[in-house]
Amino acid sequence: MVTADISQLTAECNTWRQQMRNYREEFTQLKNQLRQIARKVTQKDQLTDVDHFENQFHIQLINIHDLKHSIRNHDLKATAEKMLRNGQVSDTTWAEHEQLFDDYQRLGHMLQELKTGFRNFIAKLN
Repeated sequence: MVTADISQLTAECNTWRQQMRNYREEFTQLKNQLRQIARKVTQKDQLTDVDHFENQFHIQLINIHDLKHSIRNHDLKATAEKMLRNGQVSDTTWAEHEQLFDDYQRLGHMLQELKTGFRNFIAKLN
């Protein structure tokens, strides 16, 4: 592996971590929006939906945190490995990078579905 590849790995990790920060901010705002909505909801099925979204936002905020932490650890490992191996990282590290990318994409898709479901819930309330 060449140094340019390692720079790309680090750049991708930085991009993914920034996206995790953006997701955390966005879902914290959605959670706050849900709390405002919950004050006005009185029907049982709507209260069930509020509870569902409250739980999902909480779970996804944990998932965002965990993935961000995994990406950070991976980046640190790759950087250390690069220094120990004359500018190269192992195939195992590259495989971990690909797995993290899959996890990143899967989480992004899941978060998009949750946002869409929440928007539909809000639209039904109006």
